[in-house]
Amino acid sequence: MKKILAVDDSASMRQMVAFTLKKAGYDVQQAKDGVEALDMAQNSRFDLVLSDVNMPNMDGISLIRNLRALPDYKYTPLLMLTTESGLEKKSEGKAAGATGWIVKPFNPDQLIATIGKVLR
Repeated sequence: MKKILAVDDSASMRQMVAFTLKKAGYDVQQAKDGVEALDMAQNSRFDLVLSDVNMPNMDGISLIRNLRALPDYKYTPLLMLTTESGLEKKSEGKAAGATGWIVKPFNPDQLIATIGKVLR
């Protein structure tokens, strides 16, 4: 079973993402911000990380940069799930190493399809 780390400062958003992905057969862990997510990623191996951009303590783009610096996450799919749809933020995310960008509110089927594509 593929392990996914869902990172969002909104508990309700984390729960919605976790519910959607668990229903699709994934093992989902949750983190409330980039600091907690980075700590979890250093202690456990995830097949994919799905992160919000705007969070306290460490934002999603800083999280992506930090994960890409770890040997275990050099090629791991790192997706942004955010309300940010501006080109500037997207370019910043791509430059940091984000694999893809999903805009909230997300469509559960689209989320599962996107994750299915990058996890092949």
